Amino acid sequence: MLRVQLDRYIAAAATTFNSSTVMGMPAPPPWTIRPATREDGDFLVDMLVEVVNWSPEWKRKSRRRVLSAPGTAQYIADWPRENDLGVVGQVGDERIGTAWLRFFPTAEPGYGFIAADVPELTIGVVARWRGRGVGRALLRAVENEAQVAGIRQVSLSVERKNLAQQLYRAEGYRVVRPGYAGSDVMLKDLVQT
Repeated sequence: MLRVQLDRYIAAAATTFNSSTVMGMPAPPPWTIRPATREDGDFLVDMLVEVVNWSPEWKRKSRRRVLSAPGTAQYIADWPRENDLGVVGQVGDERIGTAWLRFFPTAEPGYGFIAADVPELTIGVVARWRGRGVGRALLRAVENEAQVAGIRQVSLSVERKNLAQQLYRAEGYRVVRPGYAGSDVMLKDLVQT
């Protein structure tokens, strides 16, 4: 069931972003999306390091530094926890991106914290796959998984200079408050009331 629903979101993303055609029809994307597992933990860490280092203007932070900083390490520590949800995009055996949701307690909030019952999104795509619709497909797939799990809202934190904010706005996220150091906290309602 989840596989069929993920395939629908992948097809929607491909129709929007894949300009190549086969017999007048949009070609399917070259990637597949599957649920993230415990075995994907190291790849999620790699993507978290990419997320932290998104700006070429900043001094790059090492994997060790990202994992030793409580504010960033909490996004991946003990992956997967009981309520974590995630998806991984891949081409063949190569993982090309991931998106995951994690709930944070009020006493230990993430950068995009809204409430203990609203998970926070982290999404990362391998550099050479950016700009091809992978991020949008991963975002839609993890949101679909969240809806299936009964999650009503998803939050995130994104720096105002990060072009990913345009993707989030286009996908229905709205700024709900300023965040930490030039970022915004955004929220999306998955279930329309």
